[in-house]
Amino acid sequence: MARKIALFGQAAFAKDVLVRLVEAGHELVGVYAPPAGARPDPLAEEAERRGLPLLRHKAFRRQGQAIRERVDEYLALGAELNVMPYTTVILPPEIVDAPPLGSLCFHPSLLPAYRGGAAIPWQIILGARETGVTVFQPDAGVDTGPIVVQKGGVAIEDADNAATLYFQKLYPLGLEAVLEAVDAVDRGTAQPRPQDEAGASFQGLVTDAVARIDWARPAVELDRLVRGCDPSPGAWAERADGAPVRLFDSRLLPGEAAAPPGTVLGLADGRLVAAAAGGRLAIGKLRVGNGAKRPAAEVFGAGAGGLEAGERLR
Repeated sequence: MARKIALFGQAAFAKDVLVRLVEAGHELVGVYAPPAGARPDPLAEEAERRGLPLLRHKAFRRQGQAIRERVDEYLALGAELNVMPYTTVILPPEIVDAPPLGSLCFHPSLLPAYRGGAAIPWQIILGARETGVTVFQPDAGVDTGPIVVQKGGVAIEDADNAATLYFQKLYPLGLEAVLEAVDAVDRGTAQPRPQDEAGASFQGLVTDAVARIDWARPAVELDRLVRGCDPSPGAWAERADGAPVRLFDSRLLPGEAAAPPGTVLGLADGRLVAAAAGGRLAIGKLRVGNGAKRPAAEVFGAGAGGLEAGERLR
């Protein structure tokens, strides 16, 4: 049956969830998107195009407490179910627990592993070989609530970066999972199960400190770091003058080079090759200093301050 749903989210994924929910016959009584910024938000644009009630708040709490006017505004919508396909705001229990059918939240990992707001890059960085998606009922913890739908069997391949893993693999699977969870809750067939804390892990955001390359680490780990930080924030090292060099589009090559780790070996098949411990990194794109991200062939060579063979990144 048609349900009254409040959706909290942002970006293309939340927009596509909105479209699927409308197509399934549900009524979107409120669409919460981030405040307007420099770039249009796809969810907000879709809600406006369809004439749906659009609410744009930066926060729902003040000094750890629910903002009363936000709660009252939400309660007036009469939502039967909250759906949170992609949201970074922290909702108070006065909203999460309010609707009679509760709330559903999407997460791009096989919970309880890889809890936190950067699950996709960390799975690559830490060497997971398989992943999936989870839709759960949020509680007071961070990604700790009972699981409603979980879909796995997604291989993390050696060429995957954070963008390809999300957009090509987890995004379409996530849409299926969210709609399946909504349908189960709607029909009364959902059977939420507690997460097994024995397999739980939590990772923080991938900051520049995390993305800093330590050439003492094995080549296989550095390759995963570069791919996990691609496209953001970009794993990085420094030139001798202190200028940062961010690396993207990494491939791990076998065979240890006869040069110290971090040494630029040259260009091969359009990729910059750098020595690493136990292997070599073949980098497809780089950003030198404050410049734009460019193909490796455009930033290699003596002209315009390009990287040169024999130069050592630190």
